[in-house]
Amino acid sequence: MKPTRAAARRPLPGSPFNVPAAPSPPVEHFELQDWVSHDKYGLGSVIGVEEDVAVIVDFGSEKLRIAAPYPRLFKL
Repeated sequence: MKPTRAAARRPLPGSPFNVPAAPSPPVEHFELQDWVSHDKYGLGSVIGVEEDVAVIVDFGSEKLRIAAPYPRLFKL
């Protein structure tokens, strides 16, 4: 005996879950020598940029590569 399969669910026209996903905010663009602030590492200066991929930031005590979308990095 084969197990029965559930029928495909039809989307309800008035359901609040049918709302299309909101577009993600645009990725912020950084340039060399931009001053930035990070929630964990503090103030720093951008020393390298990989377009829409990552930035390299010098925080004084260490240099870090931070990947896009830069969740806790803010331009000053």
